[in-house]
Amino acid sequence: MIKNPLSKKLEGYQIILASGSPRRKAFLEELGIPYTVHVKPVDEVYPPELKGAEISDYLAVLKASAFKNQIETNQIVLTSDTVVWCYDESLAKAADEEEATQMLNKLSGQWHEVITSVCFTTLSEQKVVHSKTKVKLKTLTAAEIGYYINTFKPYDKAGAYGIQEWIGSIGVEEIRGSYNTVVGLPTHLVYKTLMDMAD
Repeated sequence: MIKNPLSKKLEGYQIILASGSPRRKAFLEELGIPYTVHVKPVDEVYPPELKGAEISDYLAVLKASAFKNQIETNQIVLTSDTVVWCYDESLAKAADEEEATQMLNKLSGQWHEVITSVCFTTLSEQKVVHSKTKVKLKTLTAAEIGYYINTFKPYDKAGAYGIQEWIGSIGVEEIRGSYNTVVGLPTHLVYKTLMDMAD
């Protein structure tokens, strides 16, 4: 039986996914990576001067800092953060229906950038990578926005939307870059980075 090249390389390593996201868990399973989940709460605050990928890089590293002095030999901790960047502003997770509606109205009919950063932390090194994808949404009607928010309650998602959900099916007109990055994990970079680190 031919083994998955990455899972073969990772024999002897323990991958810790510091995220409760079902989408990120599914991606690691698709990559054939055995992992355990260990989430540590972090106050996701960043310096206000940061922009775009600087924000997601910073927060991915911040989440890794919660594991300081707790990482063992041959463990690799994966922390990640996604930013929706539009009109020179980061659209984080919406607190309520009103805020989600404001965000989707802002994104409606516009190009925006979705950036996902991943931080890989071991006992001896730390690597941060990120991927940027441009997404164009059609002009959304108030009825479409209202239906989406009330049905899917996207309060756990940056920009108040999930491309893999109904709104992605009816609203995304064009995408330039990695679809998986928008969902929440640039799997091509995760694969490459783990292949390099396991050498």
